[in-house]
Amino acid sequence: MSDQTPAATEKIEGIVVGVDGSQQSRCALKWAVREASRRGTVLNVVSAYTIPVFAASSMDAGYSTLDDDLIRGGAEDIVRQAREEIGDTDVQVRTYIESGDPAGVLLDLSNDADLVVVGTRGRGGFVGRLLGSVSSALPAHSKCPTVVVPLSMAREQESQEIESREAIVVGVDGSDRARAAVLAAAEAALARDITLRVVCAVAPVSAALAWMPATVDQEAVLEDVRYQMEVGARWLKSHFPELKLETDVIPGPPVEVLIRESEHAVLTVTGSRGRGGFAGMLLGSTSQGVLHHSKGPVMVVPDSEDPRLADRKDFEEEEQ
Repeated sequence: MSDQTPAATEKIEGIVVGVDGSQQSRCALKWAVREASRRGTVLNVVSAYTIPVFAASSMDAGYSTLDDDLIRGGAEDIVRQAREEIGDTDVQVRTYIESGDPAGVLLDLSNDADLVVVGTRGRGGFVGRLLGSVSSALPAHSKCPTVVVPLSMAREQESQEIESREAIVVGVDGSDRARAAVLAAAEAALARDITLRVVCAVAPVSAALAWMPATVDQEAVLEDVRYQMEVGARWLKSHFPELKLETDVIPGPPVEVLIRESEHAVLTVTGSRGRGGFAGMLLGSTSQGVLHHSKGPVMVVPDSEDPRLADRKDFEEEEQ
């Protein structure tokens, strides 16, 4: 184990979890430990700190050094406590302390990591910064999938209930970004040997596209979406023949649908961007509502150049 060393000196692989000592980050830590064990990969526990601007600007060099030592000491305590909370485990755990903006640190580490995990809120460290003033930074720009773990999982009974659910839900909107999320969700479902539920929310035409003529047939829109979902299901099964798969087209606003679906999901998955569906909502004005009101962990998957995306159109051509 590499204890409290700068992550910049090593190539970070496996899972990265940001901790700040809050109850929220402890929820994220517990989830990340289980996920690292499930994947058989390394868990990197990271804490970051910065010297407040007002302190740095008002101190001479000597006091500034002292302040840095004090703040770093607090970060060391946080990492030490996190390591103690993990306890005995089969997971290889590495701990790191970074000087810098927490959001920026996580984004840098996402270049090599397989997954980054954070809690929903914190007390000014990773989580407070990520879901506060820079709420879209991590899901929008991370180079690997990001999981946001809700505070509700702090309660052991509810955490066990969520972990015992039998499906992963992924929201799609027909974009390649959503399909990349589907591939990641399929891998997660296979790893847990549970069902993948692919859902597409279709808002009423009159509400979503007020400029369209009244003659637009809502049912025709739904039928077209159902057809695309069927094609997508065949494409997905071609890459994951053992996958237990369900698809559903659900009328309603995408964010509301996603939150309702999360009530029955062990993990809810979406792409980082889209064309107005789930992903667009996540990084738009309703992002806080989705992340804070989900009934379980949410995984946001970034854009991908996965070669498996290339043959998706072939399945449409087979029908023509």
